[in-house]
Amino acid sequence: QVQLVESGGGLVQPGGTLRLACVASGTIFSLYQMGWYRQAPGKQRELVASITNDYRTYYPDSVKGRFTISRDNGKNTVYLQMNSLKPEDTAVYYCWQNGRGWGQGTQVTVSS
Repeated sequence: QVQLVESGGGLVQPGGTLRLACVASGTIFSLYQMGWYRQAPGKQRELVASITNDYRTYYPDSVKGRFTISRDNGKNTVYLQMNSLKPEDTAVYYCWQNGRGWGQGTQVTVSS
């Protein structure tokens, strides 16, 4: 059973940066598409970035140019670099492995 453990969330001012990390265990990490979702209070969970096993990436327009997803297969880790953060980026961010499961989430709050 896969375990996904996120870290790196916190409180940041608008315009600031954060880097999230997700370490996977119990899986052959390099074989799987990975992604980051977020869920704000009262809203549906939405995809913010994904990366395939051959390093193709996808971003919705809401974060394109500000967020960057990357992976280190040697460390079983996927990262989300978030720049130019906005208050509307405030949410719980979840790590996801395609077809396998979710992490427990890490809170990101963007506020002055």
